[in-house]
Amino acid sequence: MKRNNFGYLLREGVRGVFLHGFMSFAAICVTVACLIIVGSFSLILYNLGLMIRDLEQENEMLIYIDETYPEAEAKSVGSQINMISNVRKAEFVSREQALADFVEEQGDPTMFQGLEADTFRDRFVVTMEDNSLMRETETEIRSIEGVADVVAHYEIAEGFSTVQRVLNIASVAIIAVLLVVSLLIISNTVKLVMYDRKEEIAIMRMVGATNSFIRLPFVVQGFLLGIIAAAVAFFLEWGLYDLFSAKIASIDTMRLVSMVPFQDVLIVMVIFYAVTGFCVGVFGSLMSIRKFLKV
Repeated sequence: MKRNNFGYLLREGVRGVFLHGFMSFAAICVTVACLIIVGSFSLILYNLGLMIRDLEQENEMLIYIDETYPEAEAKSVGSQINMISNVRKAEFVSREQALADFVEEQGDPTMFQGLEADTFRDRFVVTMEDNSLMRETETEIRSIEGVADVVAHYEIAEGFSTVQRVLNIASVAIIAVLLVVSLLIISNTVKLVMYDRKEEIAIMRMVGATNSFIRLPFVVQGFLLGIIAAAVAFFLEWGLYDLFSAKIASIDTMRLVSMVPFQDVLIVMVIFYAVTGFCVGVFGSLMSIRKFLKV
């Protein structure tokens, strides 16, 4: 394609954006709304995923050591526990520390003055890399010599896994629906322009214009609509996210809900909005132009 023809087609694409200014504006606004909803939902899911991961790490497994083992031998069992691939950390708790923790939890030390440390057993508090493998990890730990008992809360681990699966399925469904809506909006906007220019397109086809020559201005138009919407949505998302994070921080004095700074996901969100805007704009245009090229 000659350079002057290419420049002409680009100008036509830009002109198409302003030819139906109100519809282009409406398409950008609705696409911005869809992208903000998609982006906000994605960020909420990301933060929930991080919080679930942090809670999973607090789901500990207690490993009780054979009471006949002296403390030195009990500690040596920890090296074997740490060798298991799914074990993140195995923290040793002596009998004395177990007694002190128990008395502190009860809140009245005078009630347990005669209680001896030998009443308790040395133990390890184990956190895992992947809680979904808790049963397999327990089996490996029980096979270690010196391990007397293992206490694991499977219902908590399985609950976290269920919540994570539900969030993943819901996110994929909602994001897919919103992207399709954006795609159809831009497709219909470009289609309106084509209706106004259908006779021109027919004449161009009759005089031998190639499909790519006819298609490019509309692809440029869709691309511009998508990129403009993506840029506007990105900066609005940034401001809304920071505002929401500040509001949560001011209300949640106990820091039960933590949100990552937007700067931590800045690059990912730039790529997400740019790629989404490009795909929605370009593919929306290509979808709408196919009918008019069958002249």
